Amino acid sequence: MDSGGFSWSLITILGPILLAAVLLWAIVRNRKASRRDIERTEQATRDLYKAEDAKLDDEKI
Repeated sequence: MDSGGFSWSLITILGPILLAAVLLWAIVRNRKASRRDIERTEQATRDLYKAEDAKLDDEKI
């Protein structure tokens, strides 16, 4: 029996199954984000942008 062919068959079969499982997990995990979580993320992003803008303004002076 050719063990190289067996390995390739195993990768060909298990690879897509593993990929589908990871994608399904990511979709289910991200779907649970509440409105409060989204707002907190958006506020943190705005705060980060403000901090970076302030840093750039300080460097220009």
